[in-house]
Amino acid sequence: MTESGKIKVCFLGTPEFAAEHLQTLLNDKNFEIVGVVTQPDRPAGRKMQLTASAVKALALNNKLNVLTPENLRKEPETFETIKSWNADIAVVVAFGQILSQQFLDSFKFGAVNIHGSLLPLYRGAAPIQRSLENGDTVTGVSLQKMVFKLDAGAVISERKINLDSEINATELYDQLSVLGCELLKSDLIKYTNGEILPTPQDESKVTVAHKISKEESLLNFDLPAEKFHNKVRAFSMGPGTYVMFQGKRLKIHKTKVVNGTGVFGKVFSATTEELIIYTAKNLISLLEVQPESKPKMKIADFLKSLSLKTGDLFQ
Repeated sequence: MTESGKIKVCFLGTPEFAAEHLQTLLNDKNFEIVGVVTQPDRPAGRKMQLTASAVKALALNNKLNVLTPENLRKEPETFETIKSWNADIAVVVAFGQILSQQFLDSFKFGAVNIHGSLLPLYRGAAPIQRSLENGDTVTGVSLQKMVFKLDAGAVISERKINLDSEINATELYDQLSVLGCELLKSDLIKYTNGEILPTPQDESKVTVAHKISKEESLLNFDLPAEKFHNKVRAFSMGPGTYVMFQGKRLKIHKTKVVNGTGVFGKVFSATTEELIIYTAKNLISLLEVQPESKPKMKIADFLKSLSLKTGDLFQ
């Protein structure tokens, strides 16, 4: 701790989601950020120029110590530098690297992590997306004590949020970021003061949120409409979803489930305002799409150049 009684924090994180949590700690009089660890600059944009992570940009703007190891576990000199900061606790938010037991044990209060699910549900790389893909009606964020097993540490506290059937991953990501920042602001100091004791996770209730593969982006109308719709909103944050139409990829950005039965893949309704297609169960209304090499568009604009009619196969 500092002479003023502040808890010294080593912050590890990379994307904008993490940067928002770093800003919360910077604004908190109970903590002092003594150093930041983030991923190295990566190519980004159309010109693929090397670009600093959102966390690095914020850290430099606040004149903080910054380290960008390619692999922290394989860089002992970087670890020694971190130890020289004499932090009391490590706060990890979407860092993107596996941390060693030696690292976790090197802080007075250990390391804590903000995770985008209600643990022990959805341990792993894609908790937000998998929750929406499964059609969950409740999710949230957890503040957990880190251990050397993926997202298996005892839970310090959590915040819940109710979900409707339309929210997509990008929107949920933003809402969970707010909740995660609230957790840090209200409960991290209580944890370091001993006012909150972490609760071990129930291993019998563990589910895993595996990383999303590009192969999962391809959708077919032999899926039930609800599952089709849930994948569209779940993968909106990446890698996106598409169907094959006239030999090309047609990206699907927004859909709606409609009740009804028929032969999957056939057009139920194609007017100037809507395109509704039968699926394995119920129908799916395509609301926003994106043909190859074209911008995202409303379905009415997409239909202007087509002569689809009821009963046609959408292929």
